[in-house]
Amino acid sequence: MLLPSRRGNGATALLLVSVVAAMLGLSFASVPLYRLFCQATGLGGTTQRAVSAPGAKSDIVIIVPFDAETAPELAWEFRPPQRTVAVRPGEERQVFYRAINKTNAPTTGSATYNVTPAKAGIYFDKLQCFCFTEQHLAAGESADMGVVFFVDPDILSDPNTSDVRAITLSYTMFRAHQPARPTASTVLPAPSVN
Repeated sequence: MLLPSRRGNGATALLLVSVVAAMLGLSFASVPLYRLFCQATGLGGTTQRAVSAPGAKSDIVIIVPFDAETAPELAWEFRPPQRTVAVRPGEERQVFYRAINKTNAPTTGSATYNVTPAKAGIYFDKLQCFCFTEQHLAAGESADMGVVFFVDPDILSDPNTSDVRAITLSYTMFRAHQPARPTASTVLPAPSVN
């Protein structure tokens, strides 16, 4: 019976450690890489970001209904005051969502979004959106948060989306992760000056 050499064992161990390290690195990189992939392709209804709208290019009208959900851990009322708008591809539109903090304490929320049908995501462009930043509301405070968007006229020439005449814009508002605030026991005393 042949015993493996120490050199072979070392090479195998190094290979296994390298594979584990690579898998660990990919696990940390997977979320940002997936987010970039979705933004580039519109996968899963991920919308696009743009700098300016091209202007209306067609007389075809696309209806955009608005949807809002609030995660159970966030005691806010969150809704669109306006339920739908009609837009022509290329036309810039601004709409608002209203958030009301129903608690007795300041709270910070953060929104995620998508559109349906998912195949329209690559053609739904946002110029400005409250979803790009955390929203802080004092106890009982309300705020109207705007989103400026347009539907890319190329949606009409893509055989996969040329039949789309309604795109639902959905937001879900979550409680934003707040770093722990220092307590009296964790705050270092100020140095004394003599």
